[in-house]
Amino acid sequence: MAETATIARPYAEAVFGLADKAGAFAQWQKMLATMAQVAGNPEMQACISDPNVGDKALYDLVIALCKDKEDFPIEARNFVRVLIANGRLALLPEIYAQFAALKNEREGVVEAEIRSAFPLDNAQVNGLVADISRRFKRRVQPRVTVDKDLIGGARITVGDEVIDGSVRGKLEGMAAALKS
Repeated sequence: MAETATIARPYAEAVFGLADKAGAFAQWQKMLATMAQVAGNPEMQACISDPNVGDKALYDLVIALCKDKEDFPIEARNFVRVLIANGRLALLPEIYAQFAALKNEREGVVEAEIRSAFPLDNAQVNGLVADISRRFKRRVQPRVTVDKDLIGGARITVGDEVIDGSVRGKLEGMAAALKS
């Protein structure tokens, strides 16, 4: 959803700036992941959208749930206050995703979704990662899943680029060629 991404961007960039200034990318990424998990919970989403839940109650609830997982410094607490005051707490999952993308860009890392028809062993994953890394001239952070619908082979998505080496993709390509 473009609107959500557009609204979340300034918040992600602000947190990125804070993390950059403090040299605390890993800490902020971990805190944002926790906050995004809490805010993304369906029960929490209901609380966020409930007009009967006041800002203080919402803040106390978020911090209590986040503190169960880790300690939150004053900067993170203030960030939660700003999001609540601006009615943007529900955007935390998108803010986290954009922060992670900014961090990966800074570090020269690209995320690759590798969907395979069958489970891959470490050697196969490492080989694919090496190939992707050479192609994009960046370090690769793989996310491997099994997708039986592919029939065979693999489908790799890096950003908006798709490398389809699956049997299903080849069959669809042949079907399209035969139709034209």
